Amino acid sequence: MAQAITDVKTFLEDARQAVVELAEFEKQEETLAQEEKKRLRVLETERKAVADAVNSTVKKRRDEIEKSYDDELGKLQDKLKRTRTRREKAKNQGIKERIKEETQELHAHNRELAVRMRTLFQSDRVPFVCKSPLYYALYFPRGFKEFLTVLITFAICFLLIPCGIYKLLPEQKTLYLAMIYGVDVVVFGGLYILIGNWTKDRHLAALQEGRSIRSLIAANNRKIAVIISSIRRDRSEALYDLEKYDDEISQMEQELEETAKKKKDALNTFENVTKTILTDEITSNSRAKLEQLKEGHQEVESRLHYTETVIKEKRIFITDTYECYLGKEFLNPEKLDALKHILDNSTAVNLSEVIAEYRERGGK
Repeated sequence: MAQAITDVKTFLEDARQAVVELAEFEKQEETLAQEEKKRLRVLETERKAVADAVNSTVKKRRDEIEKSYDDELGKLQDKLKRTRTRREKAKNQGIKERIKEETQELHAHNRELAVRMRTLFQSDRVPFVCKSPLYYALYFPRGFKEFLTVLITFAICFLLIPCGIYKLLPEQKTLYLAMIYGVDVVVFGGLYILIGNWTKDRHLAALQEGRSIRSLIAANNRKIAVIISSIRRDRSEALYDLEKYDDEISQMEQELEETAKKKKDALNTFENVTKTILTDEITSNSRAKLEQLKEGHQEVESRLHYTETVIKEKRIFITDTYECYLGKEFLNPEKLDALKHILDNSTAVNLSEVIAEYRERGGK
C-alpha cells in the first residue's frame, strides 16, 4: 500500500538501489538462462548418444542373429531344392523306362512292318514318291487326318496358287482369271492323274498292301500314344522307387521347420532378455556422466528459478513502492540520479516539484 513520502532524497536513493538490484538480477537471469540451455543441450546430446549406441548395438546383434539363421535356412532350402530336382529327374527317367517297356512290343511291330514295306517296295520296284505319306493321303486316303490333307492340298493347288498368280498381274480381268484356272487345272489335275495312272497301273497290289501296312503302323502309333498318355496321367509313383528321395525331403522339411522355430525363439529371447541386458550395460557405462550432467543442469535450473522468483518479487515491490509515485519512465538509475541532483541543487521540496523541474529542464 502506498504511503506518504517524508524523505524524498532517501526515497530516490532507495528507488535507485532497488532498480540497480533488479537490473543485476535480470542480468544474472539472462546468464543463467543461457547456461541452463547450454547444459540442457549437452545433457540431451549425451542422452541421444547413449540411445543411439543402444539402438545401434541392439540392431547389430539382432541382424547378426537373423543372418546366422537365414544363412542356415538358405542352405537347407538349397539342399531341399536340389533333392526335389533329383527326385523329379528320377521320376521322369522312371516314366521313360516304363513307357519304353510298355510300348516296346508295338515299336518292334512297327519296325517289322517298316522293313516289310521297304522290302515289298524294293522287290516291286515301286517309285520313291509312292513311299511318302502325301502320296497315300492323295491316292489311298483313310482317316480324318488324310482326308484333311487332301482338302488342304487341293485348296492350295486350285485356289491359293491361281488366286495368288491373278493378284500379281498388273492388269486383272475375269478372262485372265479363267485362263489361269484353266492352266492350273490342266497342270495340277493332269499331274495328279498322270502320277496316279503311272503308279497304280504298274504297282497297284504293292501299293494296296503298303496302304494296309501304313494303317497298321498308324494304329500301333495310336496305341502307343494312348499308353504314353495313360502313364503320364497316372498319379501313382510306386513304380519309380522314389522312397529314398521322399525320406530325404521329409527330413529336410522337418529341419527347416525346426530351424525356423529356433530362429523365432532366439529372436523372442533377444527381445525379451538380451535386449534389456545390452541396454543396461551400455546405459550403466554412461550413467555416471549422465548423472553429473543432470545434476549440473538441475543446479543451474534451480538457481534460475530462484532468480526468476526474486526478480518477480522485486518487480512487484518496485511497482508497489516506487512506480506509483515516479511512473515507469523514471525507473532507471540515470533518471533517478538526475532527479536527486535536482533535489540537491534546487528549491524543489517534494517529488512532484522535482519531476516538474526535470521536465522544465528538458528532461524526457
